[in-house]
Amino acid sequence: MLSDHLQVFDFNKKLKSWYLQNHRPLLWRQTSDPYKIWLSEIILQQTRVAQGTPYYEKFISDYPTVFDLAAADERDVLRLWQGLGYYSRARNMHFTARQIVAEFEGKFPQTAVQLAKLKGLGNYTAAAIASFAFGEAIPAIDGNVYRVMARLFGIFTDTLSNEGKKEFAAVAVQLVSHEDPATYNQAMIEFGALQCVPVAPDCKVCPFNDICYAFKFDMQAKLPVKTKKAAVRNRFFNYFILQKGDQLAMQERKGKDIWKGLYDFLMTESTELVDSPDVFFDDIVMYNILSKGRIREIPKVYQHLLTHQRLNVRFWWVDIPMNSDINLPEGLYFYSPEEIHSLPKPILVDTVLREEDYL
Repeated sequence: MLSDHLQVFDFNKKLKSWYLQNHRPLLWRQTSDPYKIWLSEIILQQTRVAQGTPYYEKFISDYPTVFDLAAADERDVLRLWQGLGYYSRARNMHFTARQIVAEFEGKFPQTAVQLAKLKGLGNYTAAAIASFAFGEAIPAIDGNVYRVMARLFGIFTDTLSNEGKKEFAAVAVQLVSHEDPATYNQAMIEFGALQCVPVAPDCKVCPFNDICYAFKFDMQAKLPVKTKKAAVRNRFFNYFILQKGDQLAMQERKGKDIWKGLYDFLMTESTELVDSPDVFFDDIVMYNILSKGRIREIPKVYQHLLTHQRLNVRFWWVDIPMNSDINLPEGLYFYSPEEIHSLPKPILVDTVLREEDYL
């Protein structure tokens, strides 16, 4: 373990040298604007850089300041977020933008402690903004940094346990540069992303292989230690796309289930995969709707993987005659193609509509 000041200085000097030679020229690294840094951090939570970059560019283009984002309609924010998943992050981001405008006159708090009080900002995100934008000497510890520290110093404590978080935090506090905390944090994160990667790191070219515990004892595959993920739950969704003329019936999802605030179709959940819509005719509401239209099966069974859920999804397209008087369940309304295009939708719904040449 690095302990004295000279060792820490040498470590940081070597880390910074590696970073200056190897780092990626990412857009959000070219600014000290806390708004842009905050946007990038929220977008990149569990999202790869290649996927997140176009979203970052679009958000900055549509909402160049926190005032613009705060003034936006939540539906438009969700629509722009579509495809990233974890939609609660977009709602929290929108809420926080309004909070910063209303309570802080559009100026971000400058310390990690203050930033962590904002909705949707955990300790890592708060520390990243505080160090990148305001130069606070506080370590930003993400999954990459946990991996680097665990391997370098042989830390076997579970990274997800409270004990582990305290132990890693104590090490990180010793390492963080007080002269240039922004570059230090960026370098640690980038080192984990490019050099000390999860699987088969190229340790022979690592600048720290002379002090690395994992390299010395061939423990790269065993560190860091993380609690096993919770079992994935299987769910079975059955969607009915009701079409009348060129309009489709859609509803806003509410409550505490997935995709809150997004729009999908008439749906019923089953306990197993359903081969025919006939099984739903016993439900009087479903019967009154389905019996009035011509049902066309979309033969593909879609699988959509969420954090702890695997969705198995069937779609049926139901053509309703224009002269048919149909009573839609509460919350379900017909929308034009133009309206549907602008509605925020789960990426699965958007995919099906595009595959069916509706959008």
